[in-house]
Amino acid sequence: MIKKVKLQLLKRIAIGVGISELIGIAGGLFTIPAIPTWYAGLAKPWFNPPNWLFGPVWTSLYLLMGISFGLVWNTETNKNKDLAYSAFYIQLVLNFLWSGIFFGLKQPFLAFLEILILGVFVAICIKEFERVNKTAGYLMTPYLAWISFAALLNLAVVILNF
Repeated sequence: MIKKVKLQLLKRIAIGVGISELIGIAGGLFTIPAIPTWYAGLAKPWFNPPNWLFGPVWTSLYLLMGISFGLVWNTETNKNKDLAYSAFYIQLVLNFLWSGIFFGLKQPFLAFLEILILGVFVAICIKEFERVNKTAGYLMTPYLAWISFAALLNLAVVILNF
């Protein structure tokens, strides 16, 4: 019985990680072509990380997001998990849209407004995940920290370029 429960948890985590990483790959379709062209020509703040750092950071964050989702999905509880699932899916869609707005449409100001909304939904997701599984909520915290930093970078790009 224990082996079956662990296998179920691993499957759910794998599905969560797969969905999260696919969103990252989809967003990369907008991002990757714009890096050496449009993005390279923008003025960036002194605290802008090197381009090579973004890929590993985002891959790690999507991994943590997927593990979090799997933990929530696998937690037996009497609490309604619908709000947790909804917040997770909404923040994933918003995450994808940010790449499309910033890199695809080349609209940093609109992307800044959008990332603020994304941050709200990530915070809601953390709160709802913590209601179901504390560890799942904690694992989403680095994502909120990075989104906050990304919002600051996004705002700096707006200020420096427009």
